[in-house]
Amino acid sequence: MPDLIRTPVQLYRFLLRCCKLLPSAAMQKHYQHAIRQSYNSHADEDDPERIQMIIQRAISDADWILTKVRAFFGTRENTNRHYLIHI
Repeated sequence: MPDLIRTPVQLYRFLLRCCKLLPSAAMQKHYQHAIRQSYNSHADEDDPERIQMIIQRAISDADWILTKVRAFFGTRENTNRHYLIHI
């Protein structure tokens, strides 16, 4: 897990930036909507351990999706994991 992501807001921003790496506008909109819904549904979460579990799972899921997209659509120059972490 990237050390830079410690809060739900940081996670939200990170995941929205990940969406920009998806190949089509429709895919980007779909995942942006899903991220917003998930963020809103967990907005009242106050258990720090649960928040960290959510952050770890969301990063893992995003990595899995981007890996699958790269495998299916081919590698784009800016879709490597290092680019995602350093944005």
